Amino acid sequence: MGELRGTRDLVPWRSGPAVDKSLTMRLEINPAGGAGVMVAIDPQMTLGALVNANPELAREFERRGLDYCCGGGHTLADACQGIGLDPAVTVSELRAASMPAAPEAWSSMGPADLVDHLEATHHRYLWDEMPRLSALVAKVVSVHGARHPELHAIAACFEATRADLEPHMSKEEQVLFPMIRELSSARSAPSFSCGSLRNPISVMLREHDQVGELLAELRRLSNEYEAPADGCASYVACFAALADLEADTHLHIHKENNLLFPMVERMETERGGAGR
Repeated sequence: MGELRGTRDLVPWRSGPAVDKSLTMRLEINPAGGAGVMVAIDPQMTLGALVNANPELAREFERRGLDYCCGGGHTLADACQGIGLDPAVTVSELRAASMPAAPEAWSSMGPADLVDHLEATHHRYLWDEMPRLSALVAKVVSVHGARHPELHAIAACFEATRADLEPHMSKEEQVLFPMIRELSSARSAPSFSCGSLRNPISVMLREHDQVGELLAELRRLSNEYEAPADGCASYVACFAALADLEADTHLHIHKENNLLFPMVERMETERGGAGR
């Protein structure tokens, strides 16, 4: 795989003080008598593990600015403290907001099925949506750019996001995902030109971080995707579509960072292919 363009060092996460274990709240069987079981919400669980167990929490994390995709390895407690939220209050709110639901199919897929799902769902969405959004953003800039100069920065940031995502998806579809399918069907780890699959995975993780930073900048530039009072219907639709793309990409990256890649690394180790 090619060299990563513009790689930036990751900023160390600053953990706050230890959280009282009494904050742990466990949610049992749906009291309404339904079939769904609600996930135990423990502030010492990682954001990624919580979303894997209960995908409905992704929406609640989005609303609170909790990064469960690139930051999915942080505990709920540390993530809350990192953005100034009270862990106890957040756990209580999540408990009140969460609805019992059957697990999503993707949460129990093996690596080969999961890469098929990623391509058919999130990759297909981005390949279709990003060209449409490029045209819509350009239209909004042409009409409103004089009164809202921030739109020029929004357009540049979106195009940078697209320029990162499209080659990233191509590398996954043409290189990494076929190797994952090959590993999944083999009894022992195949010999890949990249050595261990940890090598291309590490590149994908860094690229995910870059996309996450660009999406955060888009949100900042657009004032949380809030269209101004003089914005036309296209302006409102554009910002709504950008918000939808952000949410879908967060879930997309979560599935890779916190589910697919750890599974692949474990599988490679079990089949004797790690450490090369």
